[in-house]
Amino acid sequence: MNSPGNFEYLVQVVQELSLARTLDSITAIVRTAARKLTGADGATFVLLDNNRCYYADEDAISPLWKGGRFPVENCISGWCMLNREQVVIENIYLDDRIPHDLYRPTFVKSLAIIPIRKSNPIGAIGTYWAKPYVPTERELMLLQSLADMTTVAIENVNLYLDLENRVNQRTSELEEARRSLESYSHSISHDLKAPVRSIKLLAEMLSERLAELDFNDQQLTTIVHRMLVRADHMNALVAGLLDFARLSKYKLSCTHVPMRQLAEEVGRELIEHYPERKIRFSVGEYLPDAWGDALLIRQALQNLIGNAIKYTGKKESANIEIACDMTDEFNRYSITDNGAGFNQAYADKLFETFQRLHSEKEFDGIGIGLSLTKRIIDRHHGKIDATAKVNEGATFRFTLPKSSAVLKSLSNS
Repeated sequence: MNSPGNFEYLVQVVQELSLARTLDSITAIVRTAARKLTGADGATFVLLDNNRCYYADEDAISPLWKGGRFPVENCISGWCMLNREQVVIENIYLDDRIPHDLYRPTFVKSLAIIPIRKSNPIGAIGTYWAKPYVPTERELMLLQSLADMTTVAIENVNLYLDLENRVNQRTSELEEARRSLESYSHSISHDLKAPVRSIKLLAEMLSERLAELDFNDQQLTTIVHRMLVRADHMNALVAGLLDFARLSKYKLSCTHVPMRQLAEEVGRELIEHYPERKIRFSVGEYLPDAWGDALLIRQALQNLIGNAIKYTGKKESANIEIACDMTDEFNRYSITDNGAGFNQAYADKLFETFQRLHSEKEFDGIGIGLSLTKRIIDRHHGKIDATAKVNEGATFRFTLPKSSAVLKSLSNS
């Protein structure tokens, strides 16, 4: 077994061990490799389990001790680990370290044991022969190399499992935090609805009473008006929070979505609210259909087109266009306007909840629409981003799957 092919096989074993992700896979690789590298009649993979030698796996011509646990002081593998050195015995019945009664039912006459990790052994590799035999220096060197590689593989698996556990724990913590936040948002939103309605009702009653009394106090009138505006703003905020909380629990009902028809309907409905404005809304010649939840996609379009209408409010003539500029597994749609735009340096804040790049005095809003839109696109495994120049307009691009197969494959991955 001293052929150059052994080194080629050892390289193959190194590659296999580098890919191992469980202790079971390591034991399977090592016990087979140990036997093949030495031409032995049997090989075992032994782990130190507290003060016992655990024979985790074996590859032999007949059964040995797989699954057995023996006191480390009464086991030759234990002696190897306690003394941190190789053991080579040509005739086991001439060595007092061997528990002869334990070996008599087996085929074993000779053995060689190599510790796994010399400095502080965690296990051992045992090789056995059915006749008196002394392994060559080359065979012992191969076994020692295998043991050294096994040490690295076990440490890698432990590191991998530790990282996996940390990721799982962190994911669990984040998921719990998300659920708590959504539950909190939902509860707070419901709790706020009644007092906000009461505030608005009282403000409306006060405004009507002032009008009936012909009470000419501009300051008081302004205060009441501000109360009504703030109440409406609060109502919108509560509604937005509820939408945001509901979306994570909402089960997608996916179907074929005719994007041209949907975009035209949404654009027409929104523009009808601004009869006094000059708004040119156009749909590109090529607007392919998507696959997804039609209600959520409609809401995303309402938010994006509604934003375009809002931020072109100070333009004499508003130009808004929806188009598709790329298609593959996903269609990439774009909505472009000639409105106020924004500073591109702050684009990463656009889709964060309650973040706004314009003051309420410039443009009203609550800072939820774009974050809600991003979550809708995320639920469809798409992406959304935006580019803009101040006072020159903005372009929002988002992707949606073009078929059920694409969405299904991503949902199952």
